[in-house]
Amino acid sequence: MTATASTTLPAGLVAGTYNVDASHSSASFTVRHAGISKARGTLAIAEAVITVGDDIENSTVTAVIDATSVNTGSPDRDAHLQSADFWDAEKNPTWTFVSTSVKADGDDFAVTGDLTLNGVTRSVVLATEYTGSAVDAYGNPRAGFEAKTEVSRKDFGLTWNVALEAGGVLVSDKVKIALDLSAIKA
Repeated sequence: MTATASTTLPAGLVAGTYNVDASHSSASFTVRHAGISKARGTLAIAEAVITVGDDIENSTVTAVIDATSVNTGSPDRDAHLQSADFWDAEKNPTWTFVSTSVKADGDDFAVTGDLTLNGVTRSVVLATEYTGSAVDAYGNPRAGFEAKTEVSRKDFGLTWNVALEAGGVLVSDKVKIALDLSAIKA
């Protein structure tokens, strides 16, 4: 993203605190499997708060993801991901994200923060898009956001893998993470 001089809020976005509506939001991941296909999964958002400042750079984001809620469409794979081979959900039942900075680029943002996964914390940048605002059927002001990042599994101590007979490995190192958020203004 190219930084702009403006840090004003995008049209329709109002400063304030927004609580993410987990029933209308999602957290997902995608990883290359056996070098030829992609394995996808979802995780429940336990809680998330977006505080939009009058100046976008004064905004903050915190989120908690339930690591025990993984759903890939395969109960065996879900159990394996929750095991000590991967993120050890018994010891690390949540993933957390706490922003450290927000930079604007028109309606898009670079939200930098500390992601803690598998008990390891690393700085990541979420390429974030403001998708609009609306008042829902119950009179609640809402704002929408989509955020994406790519992380290295190894950076979070997730090193389990299997070598393939034809070369390569079963699970790629790079994991794409995506969030689709609907948040209600408090």
